[in-house]
Amino acid sequence: MKKFIDECPIHVRSGHGGPGCVSFRREKYVPQGGPDGGDGGRGGDVEFIADPTIKTLYDIRRRKHFHAKNGVPGMGRNKTGEKGESVEVHLPVGTIVRESEGGSIVIDLDTPGKRYLAAKGGKGGLGNQHFATAVRQVPRYAQPGLPGEEREFYLELRLIADVGLVGFPNAGKSTLLKALTRANPKIASYPFTTLDPNLGVANAGLPTQFIIADIPGIIEGASEGKGLGIEFLKHIERTRLLVLVVDFANDDPVESERILLGELASFSESLPAKPLIRVGNKMDLPEAREKASAHSGYIPVSAATHEGTVALLNAITEQLSRMDKA
Repeated sequence: MKKFIDECPIHVRSGHGGPGCVSFRREKYVPQGGPDGGDGGRGGDVEFIADPTIKTLYDIRRRKHFHAKNGVPGMGRNKTGEKGESVEVHLPVGTIVRESEGGSIVIDLDTPGKRYLAAKGGKGGLGNQHFATAVRQVPRYAQPGLPGEEREFYLELRLIADVGLVGFPNAGKSTLLKALTRANPKIASYPFTTLDPNLGVANAGLPTQFIIADIPGIIEGASEGKGLGIEFLKHIERTRLLVLVVDFANDDPVESERILLGELASFSESLPAKPLIRVGNKMDLPEAREKASAHSGYIPVSAATHEGTVALLNAITEQLSRMDKA
């Protein structure tokens, strides 16, 4: 399994245009044929493509440099050189292309199939057939091809999901994601089991399907870089709906919500304004059930036994439907 990488620099260079050709017709009984040098081929392009089958920038960070081929030189008999081979760089949907790290956004590849011409190939040079005049009938000059473009970008992946699961480490988010979808995240009974965001699609028995993202656990001070820090908070920004997951067996719901919403607000003012569904997890444990009656604003769920997951899916579906109609 490839490591999840969500930021990296990339260097691209398009191909140079091929040079035009200096050539003259060589025909029997025509001792001094006119110019017939063909044009050089255009250099290859470098293009970014949003590809839904790509989930990480891992391969991009390993390679870093993407160079297209140069155009083929022109040939005699007015033959134009072939265009240089272009390069398509397939990036995950949700990749933001910046001019440099922290620089302005060039394009947001937020939909599958969206393209961006990162570097345009240089134009091929004209062959000597274009430079014949009444005065200069034997031109011995052809244009060189124009150089290609060379650019540096910085790529930043922000996951696109309908629903984001947020909560403290070990609150049961990964188990809940597995219960709601067919995703298979790593699950264990210690904090920070989830080191990468996980995605799952919920569609079993529902009129519509939606994507759920399990964001690695947030701790107090995450917006300042503590724990896994802001490294993964950015992935919540694109979600339409937040599901706040609280461990009712071990945590105080009021204090947990205060800390979690505070961290989201510190990272981005837009996050607390998103619609929110509250979930009290681990209802298979007696201590969790004791708290449930005092906190009616939470949907009681046991991700381990799937208790309450149907009610949660229905609540998510209804909320997303209301948002679509708004």
